[in-house]
Amino acid sequence: MNPRKVSRNRMDLLTDLPNIGEAIARDLRLIGIEKPRQLEGRNAEEMYLELCRMTGKRLDPCMLDVLMSLQSFMEGGDPLPWWHFTGERKRLKNQFEHNRQPERVKGR
Repeated sequence: MNPRKVSRNRMDLLTDLPNIGEAIARDLRLIGIEKPRQLEGRNAEEMYLELCRMTGKRLDPCMLDVLMSLQSFMEGGDPLPWWHFTGERKRLKNQFEHNRQPERVKGR
């Protein structure tokens, strides 16, 4: 649903959530999420990885942005467009990759 149309008073269906249409609702059902309340306490990255495993392919990173928007909304954040989270996803990816770099040994 368009984030501007979301109401916390009406969250019966997955499609009542920000950025969720029928296609993403089907994806969420693949990982056992049938109702919005089942998203409470869920981690966006873990859901993304679970979806990748269930589909057998690496999903578009924008799907992670959508899941981050859901996580934020379920934690009490405003209903924001998914692309609002793209910068945050990229920062987290860069931070993760930087932390994985092996330390250089002096003198080599």
